[in-house]
Amino acid sequence: MIHAYDKVYLEKARTVLGRMMDYAVYDLQFDLAEFFNLFVTTGIAERFGQGDFSVIAGMSGVELACYVLEQSGIAGERIRPNYTTDRSEEYWCGWAMAYYQWETALEFGEIVRYVPIKTILSLYSPYHEMDIRQFCDRMNELYRFAKPETNLKCLRQKTGFSQRQLSEVSGVPLRTIQQYEQRQKSINKAQAEYLVKLAKALCCHAEDLIEKVE
Repeated sequence: MIHAYDKVYLEKARTVLGRMMDYAVYDLQFDLAEFFNLFVTTGIAERFGQGDFSVIAGMSGVELACYVLEQSGIAGERIRPNYTTDRSEEYWCGWAMAYYQWETALEFGEIVRYVPIKTILSLYSPYHEMDIRQFCDRMNELYRFAKPETNLKCLRQKTGFSQRQLSEVSGVPLRTIQQYEQRQKSINKAQAEYLVKLAKALCCHAEDLIEKVE
């Protein structure tokens, strides 16, 4: 499996994201979903998810939250953080979500498009007491349920091709395309030649066809 970035930064990234979300909610008084949307729309979430050292390890969670506001054009006085002994549910949500994003290499925006941040927050009980891999398994279930279509099918429909037209343009057998879209075959195990041909026909990158959550 290809992870989002080097594991050496993972624990720091989890702490930073957890603290950012805790600070945003309890000190800055933001709604969690509203603040996370700022995190995504400013492009900071994308940089975080790609392993940009300056945001996943170069800042504290408080500094990252302030940076999100700065990049959003929201002016305000920097509020002194109120550190608590116990982790909040919001802290756990960020801490767990950072691991899931690293594990799957999905973009944060993609994750919350199909599994809203408050749904993730609701998993606090009982998953905060479980192994993180059980949380990831549950997230995968929710993601697959909300996004039943394969990337191939979504990209094909976006271009307006029928399966037969895509087969004719790409040179990939029609039956093979059908099997990939119906998950009878895993496109992740497709011949490199097929991935390149499909990507060229759909004007995308070959990695865009890969299913990060199978």
